[in-house]
Amino acid sequence: MRRIASIYLAGPDAWFPDAVEHDLSKRALCQSAGFRAVTAFDNETSEGDRSEVLARELYAETARRLRQSDALIANLTPWRGPGCDPATAFAVGFMAALGKPVFAYLNVAETDEADYRERVERRTGASPDPAGVWRDVDGAEVEDFGLPESLLLWVEARGFFLIVTPEPMHELAGLELALEAVRAYAA
Repeated sequence: MRRIASIYLAGPDAWFPDAVEHDLSKRALCQSAGFRAVTAFDNETSEGDRSEVLARELYAETARRLRQSDALIANLTPWRGPGCDPATAFAVGFMAALGKPVFAYLNVAETDEADYRERVERRTGASPDPAGVWRDVDGAEVEDFGLPESLLLWVEARGFFLIVTPEPMHELAGLELALEAVRAYAA
């Protein structure tokens, strides 16, 4: 049996207009599943002027919370573009480097947004070159493995759940499925 008591919840959720209420909903789901949620709202760093010093303190605090958590559930819902929130991608890599289990979910509004390459094509523009390689508007190759997110994020997740929903920013079905997967993993 693998002991998992605390789960770090990573995602763009901390930036939502209703972030505190959303965080409480996610914590309640974790608690009912038997886990303690660790989130950006557990920050012990005092508020202050937004400066490089504060940024470094917040980084150190986040790294400490990641190290102390037993697992990670990442909300990889596209954020401000076709890919996930960059801080969430960092958290996935950080936990993977620590050898801790990562689970993930990704919410999209339509089925055709379920593929990363299709999201890039739709949101920023991409097309196949004469050799059939997909390239963005700058000519850079677009990762095209038919996956919902970058292969490094997708492969690392021990459970990856894709949810098609009219409310991609607030849907919690993926979190619920990830919590079930954590429970099965820890059994």
